[in-house]
Amino acid sequence: MQDNAYFNKELTLQPKKQGKLNGMTFAVKDVFAVAGHRNSAGNPTWLETHGPSENTAPVIEQLIENGATLKGMTHTDELMYSLNGENIHYGTPLNPIAPNCIPGGSSSGSASVVANGFASFALGTDTGGSVRVPSSYCGLFGIRPTHGVVSTEGVIPLAPSFDTVGWMAKNIEVLEAVGEVLIQSTTLSNFQQIYLEETSWNLMQQDDRELLLNAITKSLPSEKVDFKTNNFTQWPELFKYIQGVEAWRAHGNWIIEEKPVFSKAIKERFELASKFDISKYEEAKKKQLEVTEMLNLLLSQKGLLVIPTTASAAPEKNAPTESVEGIRAITMQLTCIAGLAGLPQVTVPVFKRDGKALGLSFIANKSLDLSLLAFVRQYFGVDSYN
Repeated sequence: MQDNAYFNKELTLQPKKQGKLNGMTFAVKDVFAVAGHRNSAGNPTWLETHGPSENTAPVIEQLIENGATLKGMTHTDELMYSLNGENIHYGTPLNPIAPNCIPGGSSSGSASVVANGFASFALGTDTGGSVRVPSSYCGLFGIRPTHGVVSTEGVIPLAPSFDTVGWMAKNIEVLEAVGEVLIQSTTLSNFQQIYLEETSWNLMQQDDRELLLNAITKSLPSEKVDFKTNNFTQWPELFKYIQGVEAWRAHGNWIIEEKPVFSKAIKERFELASKFDISKYEEAKKKQLEVTEMLNLLLSQKGLLVIPTTASAAPEKNAPTESVEGIRAITMQLTCIAGLAGLPQVTVPVFKRDGKALGLSFIANKSLDLSLLAFVRQYFGVDSYN
């Protein structure tokens, strides 16, 4: 069975120095600039109409300056505008724990490479869930960091208000080590309170919900909260609007000029984005700020919001469009929380009896990334299991 994970398997950058990541290999999503390499962003027309990069993205430089070896460029959903991982041009990367299921996107190839054991970790981008979702579906630890804390220079954009560079690994120790290299400034905290958002948990089937709830550490007090009074059910539409306006700003002229062939879902998504009323953008940004301020107040420096990463294990491949879009809508209810507020989120794999994985997510306040990684390592690291 083909893994379909790599766009360029032979691309290699050797370490420049010794460091914290000595001996580790990593792959990068095909949206990161590597000097002399041409990116496809998941679409052949993009590849044809863009030349080689002149410089390598700073985030890659940071990793090879700390002992890591770049091995391979991985496939992505077209222009990063999906959460499924199925690419009509380049195929669907293998989800090794559920071969008949999707890997999740848009950092699908990166998740597949790590889940298959081809690399110690992999870089992806996360705008609407594109690291968190494939990490959940493929049974990996993954992080979406605080918005802006890791450089996105040299990374093809989708929606700058939400774009982040994230990464995924099979164990939390590697995830944390990468974080200690990439995150230069952060606030330290000892978390003291867990919050469980009820609407989020009610999106899951009971058996899956109970499995995840039982995986939460009992060492901290937990409290149920409900964001419905804060118009929570409208947050995905707010996210989708801001994302769509910015995605069309980033790529609309190129789409009009080059007329690329997209999958049906990606084409419809860009067509919708092109029709959004941009006069409502500033008002939408104000609403985004209200969400951010509410979550900042709730979490402060000591709180953690704990939610499912996705509402289910990985769906099967080639599902009907209506089903896929329905799953995406539910997923966005979960992923838009950290997205809108720019918060760090770490997803932890919890395995079902059938071998498929669910994701358990911990969300902290801004700039608490390293404290969040340390917290997750304490309870889910290799030394934490009896």
